Amino acid sequence: MTGTRRAVFLDRDGTINVEKEYLYRIEDFQMIPDAPEAIRLLNEAGFLVVVVTNQSGIGRGYYDELKLEKLHCHMEKELAKEGARIDAWYFCPHHPKHGTGHYRKECACRKPLPGMLLQAAKDLDIDLAASFMVGDKLADIEAGLAAGCRPLLVRTGYGQAEEQLLPHDIKAFDDIMAASLVIIEGMPPLPINISV
Repeated sequence: MTGTRRAVFLDRDGTINVEKEYLYRIEDFQMIPDAPEAIRLLNEAGFLVVVVTNQSGIGRGYYDELKLEKLHCHMEKELAKEGARIDAWYFCPHHPKHGTGHYRKECACRKPLPGMLLQAAKDLDIDLAASFMVGDKLADIEAGLAAGCRPLLVRTGYGQAEEQLLPHDIKAFDDIMAASLVIIEGMPPLPINISV
C-alpha cells in the first residue's frame, strides 16, 4: 500500500551538521550554516523531515544509544530556535565487521540498504515515490534509490569527494539549503530505468 505523505529523508553527519567522526558529544556538535532554515522551509512546504543515520559508533562501543538520544534532543532544541523540526529519527547502530555483541550483524537498516527509509514509510504513511533522500555519501544515494525515492547529494561533509562516484543522472548541490530549495520548487521527473 502506498503512503499518502511526502517526506525528505536527511542523512545527519555532513548533511545537517559538520562531519566529525563518531559524533556524540554535544560540545563537538556544529550545525552546517543554513541547515535550520532549510529544514524549516521543508516543514513549511508540507514535507515530513526524517533523519536516517548510520551510527556504527554505538556498535563499536564508542558511545551508547542514550548519548545519541541526548545529542538528538540538543539538535531538536537548536532547530526549534529557528522554527524547524525533525519529525522522526531513525538510526542504525550495527556494523557487520566492527560491531560488538548483538550489534555485530548484517542488517537491513545500514545504508546503503533502505531499511530505515522503508520502516519510516510504514510508520509514517510515506509515499516513497513522492519523497527525497538527501545526503553526502554514495551510500545515501543508493539507499534512496533502493527505497524508490529521488536522491540528491550535497557537497558538504564527504560530498565533494563522493560526487565523482555518482550515477550520471543524480544531481549534486552545494549544501542542504540548495537541495531543499530545488525540492520545494519541484524537481523534474526522473528518467526511466534508474540504476546505480
